[in-house]
Amino acid sequence: MKNIVKMSLAASLVVSSLYAANTKAEVMDKRFNTAGAMFAYTEFELSGEPMAEGLGLDLDTLDPNAINQPTQFDYTAGIESYEYSEEAMYALNYQSKMGPHLVNGLLNAKRGGDMTSLAKRFIKFAKVTGNDPEILPLNMHPTALPYISGMPEFAQKIDMTVVNNDEVVVFKHGKESTVKIAVPAYLRDYKTLAWVEDGMDKTFNPASFGGALLKDTMWAQDFLGGMHVIENDEEVEATSSTMDHDGKHALGVSSADGVNGAILTELAWERILYMQEKLGYNGKKLGTSFDPSYDASKPVWFANKVAVKEGTKNGTKSVAKLKVTDGNSTLRDTWGVLWPISEFYAYSDQRTTNAGQNPAFLSVFDGDPFKNAPKANVDANRKNDIKADDAFSVAANIQNLLFENISTIHFDKKAGSLVDIFDGKMGTTVTVFDAAYSMEALRIFQRSIDALPVGYGSSEGAKSLGTAQGKEALSLIKTQADYLIKNAKGSNGLYATSVNVKNGSKKGTDVGTQFAVVRGLTAAFLATQDENYRKEARALFVAIEKNMYDTKLGTYVDSTKEYTPYAIGAVSGGLRDAINNLKNAGSEKEPVLELKNLTDRFTSWFQTVVNGSSTKDGAQLAEWLLDSGEYETVDMKSTNNDEDNVPAINKAGGKYGTAMTMAAKVKLTK
Repeated sequence: MKNIVKMSLAASLVVSSLYAANTKAEVMDKRFNTAGAMFAYTEFELSGEPMAEGLGLDLDTLDPNAINQPTQFDYTAGIESYEYSEEAMYALNYQSKMGPHLVNGLLNAKRGGDMTSLAKRFIKFAKVTGNDPEILPLNMHPTALPYISGMPEFAQKIDMTVVNNDEVVVFKHGKESTVKIAVPAYLRDYKTLAWVEDGMDKTFNPASFGGALLKDTMWAQDFLGGMHVIENDEEVEATSSTMDHDGKHALGVSSADGVNGAILTELAWERILYMQEKLGYNGKKLGTSFDPSYDASKPVWFANKVAVKEGTKNGTKSVAKLKVTDGNSTLRDTWGVLWPISEFYAYSDQRTTNAGQNPAFLSVFDGDPFKNAPKANVDANRKNDIKADDAFSVAANIQNLLFENISTIHFDKKAGSLVDIFDGKMGTTVTVFDAAYSMEALRIFQRSIDALPVGYGSSEGAKSLGTAQGKEALSLIKTQADYLIKNAKGSNGLYATSVNVKNGSKKGTDVGTQFAVVRGLTAAFLATQDENYRKEARALFVAIEKNMYDTKLGTYVDSTKEYTPYAIGAVSGGLRDAINNLKNAGSEKEPVLELKNLTDRFTSWFQTVVNGSSTKDGAQLAEWLLDSGEYETVDMKSTNNDEDNVPAINKAGGKYGTAMTMAAKVKLTK
């Protein structure tokens, strides 16, 4: 590789963190790209508390004000990665106004179609989660249908009125101190947190819907995966789906988490219902209907770009008109929705054959607060399934369409690989990143359809239903993995950015693709239990270390030294897969794959690329207060109080500040 400083492997392992503090991650493009950023933030979530806890960390020892404790890795993963993921979701969903308001959605139309009917719905969410409605933030703009991109700078001066003063106990540099802090109004009232209108690309895109759906579903599962005692807010395991009817327990692992989980579930339901009812496309007509009998013989898909003409209803944003501006079906859009829709399917699964469903999830979808599915859609006979509007039925309908499409109109049977484009005919390019992540999406699909645990429990065992589609997905994963190993792998062990299925020509070698293939090969190993895929993933990781670890910059780069959200998400996920599944075990002694090296690499990469070297650089543009360690001092003059180089939103650039989101591109320099 050009322009990469190389040295012996042994030496590079020793100096892994020496240069990171001096490396600048210059922001080249500040825009928020919904699909890539929300995909990355899902990988951040999974590389957060779940990864740290899986390595034996007691999560009760984590404290956002105890900087880099118990270790810098624990804090980086369990606090920063995890909290950035959650807070960016709220920036998009509750504050940005980057899309139509939920009040003008399909679900609210059935309940009255005005602000009063939506208010009643949110009051319901507060009640079933053991809350007073006053817990809900003021002036929320719930956005179920996010646009493809926008500039995450605020459109007006943030309300910094001090509404309270408090104290936090801070531990850093080996010393403990008590700090008096100010609590600004914007933490509770979101009226001044809308983004600038001029920066919004008012286009619907499937991968953007999918990225938001993935975030919302993963966090909803986290928030609603248990119940709590109403009296003391103590989390308890759900032992039955009717436990919340006893007057002592309520939905959610806590009252605050529960109400957020309910809102996120509502947004997800609205989003997928809109896709079912409004966005089906057959190359000619938008709004083409499809039902559970769909088999791709007459293809229907979700067009890559649908322009939105905004209207105004109920005093806020609505959809006035839709127009297809790019009618192609893309593989990125397809896997980008197949993964989250499979997560949502598993979350809302009410099938009688699924004996292992979490009782807490069954309680969420038992009719109160979310509509349950018709009996035809939850019995053992899938052939009698009907089109319906409840969350599970919609998820099942869309999931089936996407699986049929990925295995038919995007799969070149002769070549044995998924290809990028279908525009009435199949394309010839394999973008390796997307082929690799398709294997992970197919793995989650297979687990969901066969009633195996997904989400945080996606590596756990259970008895599979052994469905025909599940078997087909496993076969497709194996075929795709074999294709990439045979056709995309270069002599140096790295994988090409793209391959032409007709002539076999390869182009490019970028850092995001390498870690995406680590994810894909690990997915193939986990799905098939074929040790060859683990072996290939381990070999790739060694090749990445040898060819892409820049000792001067202190982390992984390709010749461009640039990172996009998709690359950031892939590196987070690939490093996590290495830590969880590829690290040395038994007699294995590869130095690169020692756990200590992998956790060091994760920490150094995150601190360098995501946090940056100062408050002026790094992919994470800003952070919310308190949960991620940042706070406002009483005089409100200081910034970077948690010393992570990520400023609070009011001090993050732009005329009035910048939301806690991820830049579209950064470049590493010294």
